[in-house]
Amino acid sequence: MSISSINYGSSLLGQSVRNISTQLSDLSTQLSSGVKSPDYAGMGVNEGFAIAARAQLANISAFTDTITNVNTIINSANTVLQSLSTTVGQVQQEAAATPQNLTSTGQTIGQQNALSQLSAMVGMLNTQVGDRYIFSGTAINTPAVASADDILNGTTAQAGLKQVIAERAQADLGTNGLGRLVITGPNNATPPITTATQIQVAEDSATSPFGLKLNSVSSNLTNATVSGPSGSPAAVSIDMTAGNPNPGEQISFTFNEPDGTTDSIQLTATSSSPPPTGSFTIGATPAATAANLNAALNTSISTLANTSLLAASAVAAGDNFFNTDGTAIGNAVNNQAATPAPITGATALSGAAGTDSLSSGFAPNDTITVNGTTIKFVASGATGNELNVTDSVQTLLSKIDAITGTSTPSTVHGGSITLQTDNASTLSITSSNAAAFAALGFSGTVTAAAPPLRVSGSPLGSATSLVNGSANTIAWYTGNTGPGSARASSTVRIDSTQTVQFGAQANEQAIRQAIQGIATYAAVTVSPTATNSTGEIGALSDRIAANLTPQAGQQTMQDIQTDFATAQNTMKDATARQTQTQTALQNLISGTEGIDQNQVASEILQLQTNLQASYQTTSMLSQLSLVKFLPVG
Repeated sequence: MSISSINYGSSLLGQSVRNISTQLSDLSTQLSSGVKSPDYAGMGVNEGFAIAARAQLANISAFTDTITNVNTIINSANTVLQSLSTTVGQVQQEAAATPQNLTSTGQTIGQQNALSQLSAMVGMLNTQVGDRYIFSGTAINTPAVASADDILNGTTAQAGLKQVIAERAQADLGTNGLGRLVITGPNNATPPITTATQIQVAEDSATSPFGLKLNSVSSNLTNATVSGPSGSPAAVSIDMTAGNPNPGEQISFTFNEPDGTTDSIQLTATSSSPPPTGSFTIGATPAATAANLNAALNTSISTLANTSLLAASAVAAGDNFFNTDGTAIGNAVNNQAATPAPITGATALSGAAGTDSLSSGFAPNDTITVNGTTIKFVASGATGNELNVTDSVQTLLSKIDAITGTSTPSTVHGGSITLQTDNASTLSITSSNAAAFAALGFSGTVTAAAPPLRVSGSPLGSATSLVNGSANTIAWYTGNTGPGSARASSTVRIDSTQTVQFGAQANEQAIRQAIQGIATYAAVTVSPTATNSTGEIGALSDRIAANLTPQAGQQTMQDIQTDFATAQNTMKDATARQTQTQTALQNLISGTEGIDQNQVASEILQLQTNLQASYQTTSMLSQLSLVKFLPVG
């Protein structure tokens, strides 16, 4: 019998050694790499979860980068807003200071400082973060505002603010320098002034937006009959036929000015000759007194027109240049009273002949459509966007204002309705009853001229309307002007189901009012030696100081910062959630793909021990021979 040799490689012991060596190699690789396997096949059945977790971690990383970038933009915007607030406060303080002393330049020190501040504001509003202009809305590659020089002085082809102010000043002052008022004195020989004791103060146009508008008149002059304002154009009449007033008695006029403010003049009867400022001399006869009153009216109104009115005109021109608001002015119309008179806010929208109602009234089921919203007329019991046919013109105007959202109420004056809107480009008003609409002074589709607005007509002193001037006027804001809120102009996703809005536009109300007020203050220059210059600059300074203070309901810089703070808090909360999710996902991946180093080290030690034992066994077996098993002998 033959004895076959032992094949170690195919033996169970050899296979065991190889298995131990393979395991030892795998564990050593795991220990050095920190993962179970260099490929997904060796990761186990939970590797699908780990792959999905890695995708989620990549998304979180992208969201983190986005949040970091947005926070950088918001922090920069907040820095600008804080600087703008500081600038506004400085200009406001200087405008409110007294006295307002003119320098040889025709401006106060405060106005000269405002010019420097305007340049600084333009630089701040054109701030870039990376390649993004942060106050341009969606137009991130475009500066937000034009240069300070272009805003004030324009270019060779386009007018700047200074020219717009100068043109409006001429239109508001009028050719006679009396603020578009016509003062007709005694013995004018033109009805209704036909006697030596009559005086009339009248507006030159019922539908012109320019100049002083008669608001009210009050008088305690003995023997004087004072009436008005009434008629179209509105007028005040004074008749002193009955005799002379007494010393110390007064007559006062209140006027509406182009910027929405009011101002007054008061004249006191005196026996002194010449009379003190603000007085008129009582003459020997009523006719002489009327002549003296007429002269005093001309002097006082001329002074008012060349001081307060010019200041109001500059503020109104600034609004025409910077703002998006506008007006639509209707024709002057009369009611159907027994003696027809200009319609007022109290005029009924429908009524019988001989009453204070529209000459052609609205009927049930008639409609007026305002910016796409329909106002329906009903016989009675109006609710929501309905009006009773017996309601007043003022009720209709209030309903229209509620729909347009204007911050300036619409008015009726001298029989002419002025509709106000904060966004001239969107105003559109029509009616199903053309006759009743005409009785309100309108026809067809009512729209407003889009800003910037310029005085239309020549000579400017007798112009009666404002028209769109975009073709030949500098556009101060050069960023995005599309629909939607400024904040919505930049939106990013910060989580799989969450977004934040962080856009900003230099034409937002708070920012626009700041740059409008400061630019207007810096743009006005007067003759340093003219009689009324100090009064004009004083009136302008008062208005600028007041206008740089946000009114109730108006946006403030702090409102914008609050929006940004809300966005940042939202991102902070999202970051906290994502951090927790990130930790859980990393734990999942580690649990699926990672190793326990202590356990692997222990297993390696155990395998090394087993392998050593196997090698010792192999060594012992290799020393065996048949001779050792044969009997001695």
